Amino acid sequence: MKRVTFVGGVVATASLAGVQASAQNPLDVSDIVERIPGVTGVVARTMGAGPPVLALRAGEPFAAASVIKLAILATVYRAYDAGTAKPTDTVVTRAADLIGGSDVLAGSPPGKAWTLDALVKAMIRVSDNSASNTLITAFGLATINATMRLAEMTRSRLARHFADTVPSWRRAENAITPSDTATLLFAIERGAREGIATIATPQSCRAMIEVLLGNDDATKIVRGLPPGTPCAHKTGEIDEVRNDAGIIDPFGDAPYVLVVLTRDLSSTAAGNSGIAAIAHRVDAALRQHASG
Repeated sequence: MKRVTFVGGVVATASLAGVQASAQNPLDVSDIVERIPGVTGVVARTMGAGPPVLALRAGEPFAAASVIKLAILATVYRAYDAGTAKPTDTVVTRAADLIGGSDVLAGSPPGKAWTLDALVKAMIRVSDNSASNTLITAFGLATINATMRLAEMTRSRLARHFADTVPSWRRAENAITPSDTATLLFAIERGAREGIATIATPQSCRAMIEVLLGNDDATKIVRGLPPGTPCAHKTGEIDEVRNDAGIIDPFGDAPYVLVVLTRDLSSTAAGNSGIAAIAHRVDAALRQHASG
């Protein structure tokens, strides 16, 4: 088992400011991370102006898997804002973009037209890879990477389309960091909550959250939250990788962003359980602080 050292995040509230990782710190997840058989990165961030409340391997690159679809989502909504696209616009699929892991587009023939709205919802809610590839083709790798730069995702990149089989040496071509991913989600939540333009207009930020709330994967962060807790998130899975990134309770009184990325897992089931355990502890600590 690979073991990593917990880096104490600086808590952005006066009553907990300066607390270091320890057995007494409710945000210390080092024991959970040590039980995950791989390498784990975590960022938890409240909506305050301060730094993350928890940061572990925050700036390290991890294979993105489907979590990078968050950047594709933001790119589409930026196009809506600019008036260069609208949800009812249609895109014709290419044979090269139609691959496995595509519950909605499964069996769809090349040349069929799909609305952008349908493709976006398929990409996020059931992680349809063919829908994602069709959107990558429609908007372009350069445009999606430009969105990431605008979102200050400085160490992340989308380098290729999704594929049926990804050899180990190509898994990290699409790369994200916990910090970069949390920054994008923070911008989406801030835009929706404060009614200001961030990575997109407030209306588009709210619409993106509504799409993300429809994600049907409850095996990671959602599994660790109290039942019924709203979670606007995107999961990702490839060999030896289990990821999840989301905004917890986005329309509530005390939302926060949580990103957990992994690599080199010898047990993906343990990866899922570890992400859930981290979510459970972080949620309990932040709820306790918000109510105190």
